[in-house]
Amino acid sequence: MKYLYRIYQVVVGLPVLIVSTILTAVTVSIGCAIGNGHFWGYYPGHWWGRIIIRTLLLPVTIEGREHLENNQSYVFIANHQGAFDIFLVYGYLNRNIKWMMKQGIKKIPFVGFACERSHQIFVDKRGPSKIRKTYEDARRILQEGYSVMVFPEGARTFTGHMGEFRKGAFALADELQLPVVPLTINGSFKVLPRMRDWRLNDWYPLRLTIHQAIYPVGQGPENIEATKRQAYDSVMSSIDPEFQGFVENPDQ
Repeated sequence: MKYLYRIYQVVVGLPVLIVSTILTAVTVSIGCAIGNGHFWGYYPGHWWGRIIIRTLLLPVTIEGREHLENNQSYVFIANHQGAFDIFLVYGYLNRNIKWMMKQGIKKIPFVGFACERSHQIFVDKRGPSKIRKTYEDARRILQEGYSVMVFPEGARTFTGHMGEFRKGAFALADELQLPVVPLTINGSFKVLPRMRDWRLNDWYPLRLTIHQAIYPVGQGPENIEATKRQAYDSVMSSIDPEFQGFVENPDQ
């Protein structure tokens, strides 16, 4: 079966991945130029994520949708197991989100330009003014009633285990007094870990667990730290047993 899956990936999966990524990026870029950026910045990517996962025949399980309220802005945070985290969250969370992403994404052909045109939030650490603009962009999106998606580890894992959570997303939620929703991603590390970038993926089920929202209790450093700690514990509680426990990530 493994070899049949490899043949299928080369003949079907890889062409669909390349073509759908280019078409999605072009659609987003053109749509955002002529119409509603919040619509075009989300829905093509939403279907792109689903198309990739379905084409590669990866089973998906979603748990905890009942924890989300309609018309509520959230700061979503999740562990970062691998590249397929993007497809899973974009395709199956079913919330209009903006991503907080690394500056390096801008260099990816087609994708980087589409992300810029759709007003995704690039995390720029090249000085206080750049960092301030990152927060201003995120604040504006949240105040408009949309949600933000953040990987607070800041980098994909090398081991499948979680590293530390940085406080940026939690400080943003604290400032705007918005709930944080922890997400646990399982399976993505098995499908394609970062050590195997640009190679064919393996077949493995994906699971996204949506935890109960963490609402602010007060405002300031204590609330930020308490929310960060509670979110970390929530994410960790649903990680598969073999990846339980903290492992330092040298890329953080």
